[in-house]
Amino acid sequence: MLKIPNLLTLLRIALIPVLVVMYYWPSSNREIVITSIFVLAAITDWLDGFLARKMNAVSALGAFLDPVADKLIVSTALVLLVSDSLILERVFHPMPFAVATCVIIGREIVISALREWMAELGERGAVSVGAIGKIKTVFQMVAISLLLYGKSILGVPVFLIGEIAFYVAAILTLWSMWLYLRAAKPFLREKS
Repeated sequence: MLKIPNLLTLLRIALIPVLVVMYYWPSSNREIVITSIFVLAAITDWLDGFLARKMNAVSALGAFLDPVADKLIVSTALVLLVSDSLILERVFHPMPFAVATCVIIGREIVISALREWMAELGERGAVSVGAIGKIKTVFQMVAISLLLYGKSILGVPVFLIGEIAFYVAAILTLWSMWLYLRAAKPFLREKS
């Protein structure tokens, strides 16, 4: 039987095709719908981990699926944003936006490979998530949510705030990747 944290993780994965379809669905309230879907996914990201610890329901399936679900929803949202010509017209310049997107997606690939390799060495704990990684995730989720919504609220430039938060997230992404690689450095230098 699947436990609640794992069901929340599976819900996050199930939200991905819904996000894609709704992103392209012609609707007057499209921004609210796609932002709500993404925010729901971000909340389940936090909630499944919290419940797994609180209910003592940590499982191997959850440990595998949770980071996969996170990477899938973030990568999907970023691909949608960077492939949208209307978004690219609104950002300060398309190139830094595309570079930041590549940094975030590329880091996820590098760190996933590093964790897998460290697990094979029996040293997965040496590259566990730290405070910077958690802060990075918060900035990413907030930035993507603001970019997806994109409309000003009471004169507050939501899109601009989202774009700035997105660049901060990219910087934090590089920093957290450097911390992971530094932690793994002794193992990377070992001779076979």
